[in-house]
Amino acid sequence: MDKPIKIAIFDDHKHRRDALKLMISLRKDMQCVGDYENCNNLVYDLRGNIPDVVLMDINMPGIDGIEGVKLLSKYFPDTFIIMQTVFEEDDKIFNALLAGAHGYILKNAPNDKMIEGILEVVNGGAPMTPSIARRVLGHFNKKSDKANKELFNLSNREMDILNLLVKGYSHKMIAAELFIAVNTVNNHIKNIYQKLHVHSVSEAVATAIQKNIV
Repeated sequence: MDKPIKIAIFDDHKHRRDALKLMISLRKDMQCVGDYENCNNLVYDLRGNIPDVVLMDINMPGIDGIEGVKLLSKYFPDTFIIMQTVFEEDDKIFNALLAGAHGYILKNAPNDKMIEGILEVVNGGAPMTPSIARRVLGHFNKKSDKANKELFNLSNREMDILNLLVKGYSHKMIAAELFIAVNTVNNHIKNIYQKLHVHSVSEAVATAIQKNIV
């Protein structure tokens, strides 16, 4: 990327915000453009310098992180959102993803995993801490309704790719996993978007949750 990735932080703990700012400051390819203790003035705070990525805490006083995601999705749809929390409650995970979050990483994840997640999300991936991914997949497996595969007319290959998108794989990672070209992956994903009537990875994952497709 020619320009640094612009990142905004929402977290009600100052020491956490400071730690994230320090982490970002050590990278030449990243820049912190703001840090905030809640989402009460999110639209006003961000409209002057729209970030590429938001690191969003879930539990904050006032307007919390899930409501913050809804605001970001409405007013800044091109901004990628990575949720951060110390919790692993299923409801919070799924509500955040349904609201439009693109990834979900626990706060106790090492810095290199957070950096990796930021780079992954701007390249089309959906980063998730492994423990989060296992919970999401477990939820899908419990609620799976294979009839929905036929309902949306998804092919076996499209189902394979949708499952990998749910796991947080990027387009390149899917290509490597399935031994196919990236362009082939892109074409399949376009078909998935058309069949699910969505326009992004996060919408596809949200639809998979809501419709129990995978």
